[in-house]
Amino acid sequence: MKKFLMLIMWLTLCSSSSAQQAEPLGIALEGYSYPFEVLYHKVTIERKELNMAYMDIKPESTPKGVVVLFHGKNFFGAYWKNTISFLRKKGYRIIVPDQIGFGKSSKPAIAYSFHLLSQTTKSLLDAIEVKEINLVGHSMGGMLAVRYALEFPDTVNKLILENPIGLEDYRVKVPFKTVDEWYEAQLTLTREQILNYQKTYYAKWNAAYEEYVNVHHRWMLSPEYPNLAKVSALTFNMIYNQPILYELTNLEMETLLIIGQEDRTTLGRGSVSEEVLSTLGQYPILGKEADFAIPSSKLVELNDVGHIPHLETPIIFNNQVYEFIKN
Repeated sequence: MKKFLMLIMWLTLCSSSSAQQAEPLGIALEGYSYPFEVLYHKVTIERKELNMAYMDIKPESTPKGVVVLFHGKNFFGAYWKNTISFLRKKGYRIIVPDQIGFGKSSKPAIAYSFHLLSQTTKSLLDAIEVKEINLVGHSMGGMLAVRYALEFPDTVNKLILENPIGLEDYRVKVPFKTVDEWYEAQLTLTREQILNYQKTYYAKWNAAYEEYVNVHHRWMLSPEYPNLAKVSALTFNMIYNQPILYELTNLEMETLLIIGQEDRTTLGRGSVSEEVLSTLGQYPILGKEADFAIPSSKLVELNDVGHIPHLETPIIFNNQVYEFIKN
């Protein structure tokens, strides 16, 4: 009965006049163009045959190596367009997977974990015969990049973490939510809520960023959206229960931390008091703590920049990555 009522709420939201002004979008981003050709890698998880989407872009100059880019939770591989174009001109082959449950990849209701996503990514890289990489992870992708680097240290040459979440243990201050509670919250989202939340990512809002709001809104209009809402709930649960801060000391490779100083991103923003919220997502502090914990680390602090430096200050971000990996 509860799930039936949640579905009715979602249908009601979709019938509103504002929702009708936008075109629905399939939850595997069918019809949504990526900046480069999208390929698919077959994986089997929990006896489900799934597609893992990825871009594999050749270098435009003398090959120097491979860079793999991991996206954040509310994003997908296409938002790396500028970084891809920059690094391929410098001679790097760029591989950009959409993790299972995200972007153009399959959206199964499975037991998500960073270990699992690391293993599926490794199976992709094995399939395309990539043995050594420079790994860049943003936000949730930073959490995954740490896990991947810990699981497969011999394959990661250098690690770049861009405003990774999970640098604090959300379980200490943020009340636990069941998957059903996360699911209900996703079903009742509005476009205005998505817009207001994504505005918190940036030190200064740019109309170009609304593209990512529009994708989420159009997803909500799809008849398949309840399936995507369930996956989103499951991956919220993954993030909440699997912080990375306790294992940063185990990283063996050189690591670059690029931290926008205006970032205050945290899990459970609407579940805590303003007093508690003011102690979460303090990236000027979290970046320094992570830099201290990682044995071989370099910290780059970007003033007047929020959660997504590669969108807000692409020239600075791209050059920092290149200077770090070129030697």
